[in-house]
Amino acid sequence: MSVTRKLSTNKYSTKQRAQDRARILQILLTNKAVATGILGKFPQPDVHTPEQDIAEVVKLVARLPAADLADVLEALPSEERHALWSLVKDDERGKVLIEASETVWDDLIEGMSDKALLNIIRPLDIDDQIYLAQYLPRDLMGRLLATLPQEERARVRQVLHYEKHSVGAIMDFEVITVRADVTLAVVQRFLRLRGKVPQNTDKVFVTTRDKTLLGELGLTTILLHAPQTLVLNVMDDNPTCFAPEDDDEAAARTFERDDLISAAVIDSSGKLIGRLTIDEIVDVVYEETDNDLRRMGGLSAEEDVFAPVSKAVKARWAWLAINLCTAFVASRVIGLFEHTISQLVALASLMPIVAGIGGNTGNQTITMIVRALALQHIQPGNFSFLVLRELGVALFNGIIWGGVMGCVTWLLYDDLALGGVMTLAMVLNLLVASLMGVLIPMIMMRLGKDPAVGSSVLITAITDTGGFFIFLGLATIFLL
Repeated sequence: MSVTRKLSTNKYSTKQRAQDRARILQILLTNKAVATGILGKFPQPDVHTPEQDIAEVVKLVARLPAADLADVLEALPSEERHALWSLVKDDERGKVLIEASETVWDDLIEGMSDKALLNIIRPLDIDDQIYLAQYLPRDLMGRLLATLPQEERARVRQVLHYEKHSVGAIMDFEVITVRADVTLAVVQRFLRLRGKVPQNTDKVFVTTRDKTLLGELGLTTILLHAPQTLVLNVMDDNPTCFAPEDDDEAAARTFERDDLISAAVIDSSGKLIGRLTIDEIVDVVYEETDNDLRRMGGLSAEEDVFAPVSKAVKARWAWLAINLCTAFVASRVIGLFEHTISQLVALASLMPIVAGIGGNTGNQTITMIVRALALQHIQPGNFSFLVLRELGVALFNGIIWGGVMGCVTWLLYDDLALGGVMTLAMVLNLLVASLMGVLIPMIMMRLGKDPAVGSSVLITAITDTGGFFIFLGLATIFLL
C-alpha cells in the first residue's frame, strides 16, 4: 500500500512576510485609534473601536516569525510599538527581543517587572539567556543565576569573564562531539539517537575524552563516505579555531574569508568550550555597520529613531556643541577678512563652493580610511603610500574641477585673477581635506578611540575653516 503525502502549496514566502510587515505598519501608522484600542485607552468615550483592523493586526502578529516582528517594532513610534508588543505571546517575546536592536530594548521592557522579563527569556537557549540578561538595560544576571542548574550556572560565570565584543561573549555552548576512533556508522547512529542537531550545524567536532579538540568532521563527509570508515581517517585535523578572547569583528572577517558556517572555540589548553556560528556573525556585522554609520555623524549607537525628544537631545548635544564651536571658529576666520569681502562682494557667493567641495573630498577619504582600518589593510609599511596616493587623487581632482570653477568664475565676473584664485583655493583645500581625511582616523586609532566616532563632523569643521581661510587669504594677497 502506497501512501502519498499531500504537500501544501500555501507556503509562507518571504514576499508574503514582507507584505504582512508592511500591512501592520500601514494599519498602526494611519489609524491612531488602532493602537489606543489595542492598549484599551481612549481619550474620548465616543471614539469607535476599529475592531476589524485590530483583528487583522492580531492575526498578522500571530503568523509572523520573531525576526519580522522585531523589524516592525523598530519601525514604530513608542505608543504603536507598545500596542504591538502587547500582542506578542509571552513564549515568543524572548525570541523577539533577541532579534530586535538594542536601541528599542529599553522602550519594550519599560513596563515589565524583572520577574516577567526572566519568564520570557527562560525558553531561550542558555547563550541567548546570558546575552539578554547581561546587556538588557536592567541587571538581571544575579536573578538568572539563581534559577539555573549548577552546570549552566558555571557556563554563565565563564561567559561573564569575557568582554562584550569578544568571541566568548557570543559563542554557543551547544556542540556535538565524537571520538576519533569510531566509525562513521557509529556517528550516524549517534546523530539519529539525538533526534535533532543545533541550528547552523554543518560539522561535528572530534575531541578526546577530556574535550581536547583534535579536528572537525563535516556532515557531508559523514554522508558521502563508507560507513565503516574511521573518523580519524576523514576528519579535518587542522580546523579554523577561535579563542574566547578574540575580537568578534576579526572573527567575522575570518568567517567571510573562509566561508565558514560554524567554527570551534577553544581555551588556552586546546579544550573545546563552544562554537561560533554564522547567525551570530551576521548580527556582529550588522551591528558594527550600523554603529559606524551613526558614529561618523556623531550619533549615539544606542539612540532609537523613535525615542522621545528629550532622549534624542541628550544623545546629540555633545557633538552639536562641538560643531557649534567649530562653526564659531569658521565665522571668526571670515571676520578676519571682512575688509576683503566688502571690496569684492563676489567672494561671499564663492566661499561655500570651496568649503563644500573640500568637505565632500574629506568625507570620501575618511570613509575609505575607516573601512581600511576595520579590515586591517593599513600597516606601518603602506601608510606613506596611502598618504601620497590620497594627495595625488586630491591634486588631480583639484586641478580639473578647480580649473572648471576657475573658468566659470572668470566668465561670470569677467575677472581672470579671481578665476585663478578660485582654482588655486580649490586645489589647496582638496589637498588639506585629503590629508586630514587620512590623519584624523589614524590619530584617533592611535589614541585608542574608534576612528569612526564623529569623523565626518571633524572633517567638515576643518575643511570649512580651512577653505574660508585659504580662499579669502589668497584673495587678499592677489586681488587687493
